[in-house]
Amino acid sequence: MISIGQPTILPAMFTISRDGAASRNCQGFSRRSALQAGALSAFGLSFADFAKLSAMGKATDTGKSVILIWLDGGPSQFETYDPKPEAPSEYRGPWGDRPSNVPGIRFSEMLPLHAKHADAMAIVRSVHHDNGDHFAAAHWMLTGRFGATSVNKKIQFPSVGSCVARLRNAKATGLPPYVGLPAAESVFLYPGYQGAAYLGGAYDPFQVNLKQKYLAANAKTEVQPPPFLDNMAGNSLRMDERAGLLKQLDGIDRAMDRSGSMDTYDKHQQSALQMLLGSEARAAFDMSKESEKTKDAYGRGPWGHYTLMARRLVESGVRFVTVDMPHWDTHSNLKDGLEVRLPVLDRAVAGLVQDLKDRNLFDDVLVVIMGEFGRTPKINHGLPGNPVPGRDHWGQAMSVLFAGGGLRMGQVIGATNPRGEYPKERPLTPGDILATIYHVLGIDHRTTFPDAIGRPIPLVDGGAPIAELI
Repeated sequence: MISIGQPTILPAMFTISRDGAASRNCQGFSRRSALQAGALSAFGLSFADFAKLSAMGKATDTGKSVILIWLDGGPSQFETYDPKPEAPSEYRGPWGDRPSNVPGIRFSEMLPLHAKHADAMAIVRSVHHDNGDHFAAAHWMLTGRFGATSVNKKIQFPSVGSCVARLRNAKATGLPPYVGLPAAESVFLYPGYQGAAYLGGAYDPFQVNLKQKYLAANAKTEVQPPPFLDNMAGNSLRMDERAGLLKQLDGIDRAMDRSGSMDTYDKHQQSALQMLLGSEARAAFDMSKESEKTKDAYGRGPWGHYTLMARRLVESGVRFVTVDMPHWDTHSNLKDGLEVRLPVLDRAVAGLVQDLKDRNLFDDVLVVIMGEFGRTPKINHGLPGNPVPGRDHWGQAMSVLFAGGGLRMGQVIGATNPRGEYPKERPLTPGDILATIYHVLGIDHRTTFPDAIGRPIPLVDGGAPIAELI
């Protein structure tokens, strides 16, 4: 195993260290420790949002990136990637299936655009963790480990995105390695199980817009630009003041700092200032640079908007981007609810796949689509006061879709039994899914980090990269 030392956990108050030694570096900024989240909040960002310095792991960097489309609430596998048209009506659901451009691969009839890109997709139909608790399931899928539950919701282990941020820098200066669009979340928690846990807040996702988050597929509210862009444009004087403050702090005596922690902290400060004062972030997040035709291809709602922004970010050098597509908890109103969401998901995913191909990015970007669990095979009678049929929680079987990343596409891996109740071929776990993601990025999934009490914890609990994909 590869063992990585405990990263520095940044303090949250505005303080001046009593220790350390001053010196200059080649980036033009001196070592410093005083400007923290409070001093930067005028720009609409918390320090933890953008101060991301990733320590490189020992595995080979493949130069690739990941876009995770997170279907919060748990999507139905029957109405998406594992339809059962031959099952009894109470199992198969309101729609049938449709053929794709790969013989033998069939999707829900509600995903016609997916079907045109099946040769660029791999569907894993046999994922399971056997847990129907939203919190436990989301934690398991996003961290690779059982941890939080509805009784104790606190994140126990770092998310895949945070581990990537810890092990891989962004591919360009002035950009964070890990971004949440509009804000990374799980089960209404921000960043929830997409956070860094004991790795420290520096490896939480950069939350693009916490004021306008958890947007429905059919939300009519106009999507606002990231707040920090407006703040950067309208507060240049204040940015100059902050930069001046950093210069004044250069003379602080740090000779007493023997641990090296001040050095590490100073690098976080440099990373934050690069983002605030540089042009890379502004260009990456600027959606006005996209053509109307491209925006139409992804869809004009928030899900399409942020999926397109995800492409812009990975193209610019961000390593890991989460796109939040919520509201899949269909205990009732299954048909009506999915008639809204599925076409929007379908267009956004098809737009992304085609766009990555057109830009010669398809092999360099891995797209992953998943939620915390699947839905019950047998349709229920709705909820009290809302007796419209739906499906309940089901961790015994779910589907995960991969696209790109240099993996072997145009295949289905694993299978569930005829009623979609459990895997009957090639059962796989969250650990297998995340190990595959790490593999694409050149990260050994056996890499360990020390937890809060110093125990070496591997990135995932068991699992291995899925052989059929690699």
